[in-house]
Amino acid sequence: MNDFDLLLMRFLIASLGCCAAGFSVWALSSLLRRYLPALAAQRSLWLLGQLTVLATFALILLPHSERVRLIPPLEAATETVTQYIAPPKAPALPTTTAEEARQAGESADARAWQLSVAQAWLCVYLIGLAWSICSVWRAQLMLNRLAQTGTGACATEGMKANDASGMRAAVIEVDAPISPMLLGLFRPRLLLPRHLGGFDKLQREMILEHELTHLRRHDLQWMAAGMLLQTLLWFNPFMRLLRANLCWAQELGCDRDVLRGRPASQRKAYAAALVAQLKLQHLAPQGALSFGSIDPNTLTERVSLIRSPGDARRAIWARAATAAALAAIAIGNFALQPALAWSVSPSAQSMAALNCTTFVDAASGKALLREGDCAARITPVSTFNIAVSLMGYDSGFLKDQHAPLLPYRAEYKAWNKEWRRDMDPSQWISYSAVWYAQQVTQHIGRERFERYVQEFGYGNRDTSGDKDKANGLTWAWIGSSMQISADEQTAFLCKLVRHELPVSPYAHEQTAHLLKLKDLPNGWQVFGKTGTGAPLGPDGKDDYSRSYGWFVGWATNGQRTIVFARLAQDERLIEGAAGPRLKEAFLRGLPAQLAKL
Repeated sequence: MNDFDLLLMRFLIASLGCCAAGFSVWALSSLLRRYLPALAAQRSLWLLGQLTVLATFALILLPHSERVRLIPPLEAATETVTQYIAPPKAPALPTTTAEEARQAGESADARAWQLSVAQAWLCVYLIGLAWSICSVWRAQLMLNRLAQTGTGACATEGMKANDASGMRAAVIEVDAPISPMLLGLFRPRLLLPRHLGGFDKLQREMILEHELTHLRRHDLQWMAAGMLLQTLLWFNPFMRLLRANLCWAQELGCDRDVLRGRPASQRKAYAAALVAQLKLQHLAPQGALSFGSIDPNTLTERVSLIRSPGDARRAIWARAATAAALAAIAIGNFALQPALAWSVSPSAQSMAALNCTTFVDAASGKALLREGDCAARITPVSTFNIAVSLMGYDSGFLKDQHAPLLPYRAEYKAWNKEWRRDMDPSQWISYSAVWYAQQVTQHIGRERFERYVQEFGYGNRDTSGDKDKANGLTWAWIGSSMQISADEQTAFLCKLVRHELPVSPYAHEQTAHLLKLKDLPNGWQVFGKTGTGAPLGPDGKDDYSRSYGWFVGWATNGQRTIVFARLAQDERLIEGAAGPRLKEAFLRGLPAQLAKL
């Protein structure tokens, strides 16, 4: 999968994840609303609920950490242990059995099917988004045309009082059977139906005050924010329900402010005006704040709250309790996000183990065998020591297989006890000591190090290191910015064996000496380097049950040279480092495989 395909898969999972979050938020809010009725008038909580759902969507969609760290157990030290461990049931080379080929085909078909679903969903989402935007736009055009048919109205005393506080809105009377409504995010207008003249004077004043209270509270901006969130996640039914409750809370909030301190008789008149207005209006506006923005199903509840307002102290308690609960949901979704996104991680493509075997003819560059996810990039870990060796010999810092002998220092990061000793180049390659490689790159310097990586064409060539840590010179290849695929490993090694890298012939020769392994029974000489790493699990820690193992190198018989790269990921926790285990299994099947090639 390329980066765009991975983004499509994350988008599909993010869509499913935000629907699950929407259900959680809606269930929570409904529960709290039942036992804490004062919650209904808290507009901030409903908007916060929408934001929680959107945050879940964003957390899953955004690229997350692909860092793969070096496994603490020393690779070379485990080689003797693996001799006593039963070899894995799967053969070293995935092409040796028809069953494995069938499983690989099924895995590829499953990924292709998942990608097709993700592509189809993106098309559906874009069509639905366009439809939602058009619906909102049509509603606004309808309201604007309605306002254009009206005539200006004289300001009431209530309006003048609000003008004095700096809150102004053009007042327009229309003949349409609508509810008094406030519209216009940047140019507020108050639409009043002519039938409002048949209401009692006190009722008209309170209705006008209701709409102007919306203006003072900036409810138009709140409504626009809720509508924007609903439009972006139009497919999530719970976003629509949460926005409807946001509008409901805005109306109850205005009722509370208008009726604060008023006697029961005026409350009764206000409720009567609400019932009368509901009977007269025919238009349910979208994109406006309406005095009659209710339906018959919620009329009884609103009238009840108008007559008997909730306790302010209980409202504060409701706000605090709901904010805490929503925070818990957001944290829970954040914790779940890495687990959901695991299946589309570039370093772990899916919960199926990453697996690749590739053989390439060094002279022609032709692929002789290529099976698995050979284009997937992950950290090179200790296999990058091949490149570091070339740099070290070319720069003159490394002399031969046993010089220089670098002294170990206590301040070096050496989590394996075998590293806590003085080392020469041959011991460094054997033990994969990170601190030795870091001494080489530090001697080379940042500028020259970056130039080597660029000229080698090594992987993604990213030497920046961890974000905001400026440690690329010493950590870029250890579960950090530098990534490489099996295809790119073989391309780099082909240049190495053909002596085509921009380093001295001596650097090529000495590096080959360091990588020399045992000869095979059929006359082939093998050169190679292992690498071991572990991806970050859902808890943010190294997941050793999903360890990666690299084994890259080449084999030559004097007449022909074949470059290889083997990458495999464990599906369970296995004793011993993954790289050496993979190497031993690979070498057992290598003679037979070379005979076929």
